[in-house]
Order: sequence, then C-alpha cells, then structure tokens
Amino acid sequence: MKKAVIIGASSGIGRGISLELLSKNYKIAISARRKDRLDEIKKINSENVLVYEFDSSTEKNNELLDSMIKDLGRVDLIIYCSGIGIINKELDYLKDKKVNNLNVAGFTQVVTYAFNYFIKNGGGHIVNISSVASEIGNGLATSYNASKAYQANYFQGLRFKAYKLKLPIYLTDVRPGFVDTDILMGNKDKLFWVAPLEKACRQIISGIERKSKVLYITKRWKIISLLIKIFPEKILRLFFR
Repeated sequence: MKKAVIIGASSGIGRGISLELLSKNYKIAISARRKDRLDEIKKINSENVLVYEFDSSTEKNNELLDSMIKDLGRVDLIIYCSGIGIINKELDYLKDKKVNNLNVAGFTQVVTYAFNYFIKNGGGHIVNISSVASEIGNGLATSYNASKAYQANYFQGLRFKAYKLKLPIYLTDVRPGFVDTDILMGNKDKLFWVAPLEKACRQIISGIERKSKVLYITKRWKIISLLIKIFPEKILRLFFR
C-alpha cells in the first residue's frame, strides 16, 4: 500500500486530493487547522486516514512531519496544499506577513524536510499546489502572487538538485487557474474557466502519477501562461492591477 502525507487537507483541493488518493488505496496522513473537517475525511475510511490538527504557518512543521511519518511509516508522496491569499490594496505589512508565513516559510520548511527525507530513503515525490498566479504580479494581492513565484522557483531549484544528486526525487509544481473552492469567495460567476473541484483533483492525481514537472489545471490555463510570457507589461498591467 502506498502512503502519502497531505498538508492542508481540510477543504478545497487538499480535501479533494485526499479523497482521490483514498480511492486509489493509499493510506494517508492529513493535517490542517480545522480538525472537524479532517475528521469528516477519516469517517470515509478510518483505517487508512491519520488526522493531525496543525497550523503550518508556525515554525514547527518539522515536528509535525516527524509525527506523521512515524505513525504512517515510510511515505512515497508528500503534498503541500496549505496556502492563503489576501486582497491588500492598502499594502498592510501585517497582511503580507500572514501570507508569507504560510506560503513562504511554511512551504519552505515542509519541502526542505521532504527533500531531505527522500534523500535518506533513496527517492520519493513532492507535490506543491501553487497557482498560475506564480507567473505574474498582482497589484491587489502582491504577496500572494510573489509567494507563489517563490514556490515555483524553489521547486525548479530542487529539481536541479535532484538531478545533480542522481536520485529519483520527483517534484510536481501544480498551477491551477480558477477552481470552484471557497477561495473564490463567491465570485465564481464573475470568473472564466472555473473548473469543478472533482475534475481539477482528478487531473492533479493523473499528473502526479505521470510525475509531471509543471502541471496546469485545467490544461487550457497553459494558454494564459504562454500569453503572459508573450505580452509586454504595458498590456498585462491592464488586467493585473
């Protein structure tokens, strides 16, 4: 039986991925701040779900991962789904700090632990749920887009490192566009190409199985990525204030 750790599994994509992995006969350890939502997942398959109440914006992710892996046994897959985005028109530093504590500090602590763990164990797979937002700035949520860019760059660096080490450590950078989750804050009807959560999670699991390096969800968002690379900033700034 394959085993996976999912950080940030209480809702949205994290929850959907957890359910998909369970359907594929994984044993999983899941964490989030809202234990009641994690317990709902456990009820679906109590034998194959371990639950940990935890806030990944703290500096104790190493302790969490130690416990999860000790209880689960050797793992094949570690997924970081925790993330936050805050509209910050007034550039309030404390809002940006809250975003960076989770999207930068929490992310870095988890993926460095995972990478070093897989070095010791001869290989494994690390997945991060990032965003198409990693590819462009955003004047309304500067820290969110910037933190996602950090994640994308960091993952690429780790792929280079794995290559130099000649170890089968795979890193999948998942870049969703709009997915029908709570993060849309009720704006679903005002957005385009909003993917149903179940469809998005199925595509993510399929990409993980293929060991994709960069995975756009849904695939059509790769078109946006290409346009971002082609269009000059004077055009892009009309759309991303």
